[in-house]
Amino acid sequence: MAELKAKYDRQLRIWGEQGQAALENSSICLLNCGPTGSETLKNLVLGGVGSITVVDGSKVELGDLGNNFMVDESSLGQSKAKIACAFLAELNDAVKAKFIEEHPEKLIESNPIFFRQFTLVVATQLAEYSMVKLDRICREANVMLIFSRSYGLTGLVRISVKEHTVIESKPDHFLDDLRLNNPWPELMSFVDTIDLDTTDSIVHKHTPYVVILIKTASDWVRTHDGKLPSTREEKNKFKDLLKAKRVAADEDNYKEAIEASFKVFAPRGISSNLKSILNDSCADVHSNSSEFWVLVAALKASYNTAFAMNPIEFIANEGDGEAPLEGTIPDMTSLTELYVSLQKIYQSKAEADFLVMEKHVKKTLKVIGRDPNSISKAAIKNFCKNARKLKVCRFRSVEDEFNSPAQPELQKYLTDEDYSAAAGFYVLLRAVDRFAANYNSFPGQFDSEMDGEISRLKVSAVSVLTDSGCNGSSSTLSEDLVNEICRYGASELHAVAAFVGGVASQEAIKLITRQFVPMNGTFIFNGVDHKSQLLLL
Repeated sequence: MAELKAKYDRQLRIWGEQGQAALENSSICLLNCGPTGSETLKNLVLGGVGSITVVDGSKVELGDLGNNFMVDESSLGQSKAKIACAFLAELNDAVKAKFIEEHPEKLIESNPIFFRQFTLVVATQLAEYSMVKLDRICREANVMLIFSRSYGLTGLVRISVKEHTVIESKPDHFLDDLRLNNPWPELMSFVDTIDLDTTDSIVHKHTPYVVILIKTASDWVRTHDGKLPSTREEKNKFKDLLKAKRVAADEDNYKEAIEASFKVFAPRGISSNLKSILNDSCADVHSNSSEFWVLVAALKASYNTAFAMNPIEFIANEGDGEAPLEGTIPDMTSLTELYVSLQKIYQSKAEADFLVMEKHVKKTLKVIGRDPNSISKAAIKNFCKNARKLKVCRFRSVEDEFNSPAQPELQKYLTDEDYSAAAGFYVLLRAVDRFAANYNSFPGQFDSEMDGEISRLKVSAVSVLTDSGCNGSSSTLSEDLVNEICRYGASELHAVAAFVGGVASQEAIKLITRQFVPMNGTFIFNGVDHKSQLLLL
């Protein structure tokens, strides 16, 4: 264990032992181990996934030596899956690796049940028809799926999962859970013991800003009909009160209070995002509900009517309109004893909320016919700590996206100066698959008359636009982009493949660890303009 901690030290700091355990228990399937697939899997192997299965029916050719560092001259003519698998296994001996010499398209058609054994499938360089078929298979089996593709100087990454729930969303910016405008009795009692008008300069300079703000807000409410500042004028007056309490210019605690005063003005209660999750139909749990939805149901305590339970909402009752307290406080200017006392009060409240939630969880599990102890204390505590930041992501199926007769979002992107190139690449990457289906090769792949290839690609692009309900004219697309796609000749450039593979592996880790929020849409890398954009299609 100590050896593993040392080995994965840097990533453990990001997603913790729980996230690392999820990686180590995962099984990944890679379809096609060209440079894009190999780069994706390399990152996951180094991260310590449990097992990998490489599926590729091709042999190493001369062209592979220039864009895939996992093969060399001695590999020529050998199974690409075997060579890539052997190289990947060398990167991390803790990862179990195997390969299957078969073309992914054939496996998708002949053995759909094969994919059920995996946590996640990474499908690279698949044509549109195979993408639709594989997506349908993985959705039915509840297997997470990532598509990635590099094509010349462009590439894409797209996630497809029916539903993905996240407890540890870890947003970059989020308001501290301090309850400055809704203090509970124990916190208010502690605040009341402190005199802001003390003549002791040391105490005055080192009273935590949390105390200063709660006391000032309490005084304001008493003189303003029980209401906190809401208008800009009132907020400025509130800040003036804080400034007036400052005795000396070097009192950092009062500067912190003034800077953090906006936290007092934040609305009480739960966010609209959490409300929508509590009101989601999945919150009416049953015996097969996931752990996430059982925890949500316990927070809401609204059971399926079939069980005839009287709902007892944590938020409306013990929570006093709030989610469970997180229990942490930020660093601030303070006397050590005051800071420690404040810290203990927040921790104690968080522990009390956890114990109440634990009872709700056990009751919920019992009601739906499951073992009341089947969800661990650690999982419940983690849920309580992150209850305000829950995320539920639902991804549109590839079939729905590709076969939708109306895509107004795509039309908007095509006419938007900032997004037109990304949208153009999106359309053209779909168009090259139609071109290949009609002509048995990709545009520009073999020596031929380029003008004829460009014209035929335009026809394919128009068919994509027409089927999507967009303006079915090649004039919608940049002439330069069409020429670029033909110039690429379906090549995978290592630099582009490495970037696209890096993005795909990053999203894979988000899905497996259920930490951070995965991107929902089609990520387009535009190597011509050095831009990366997400199309919400």
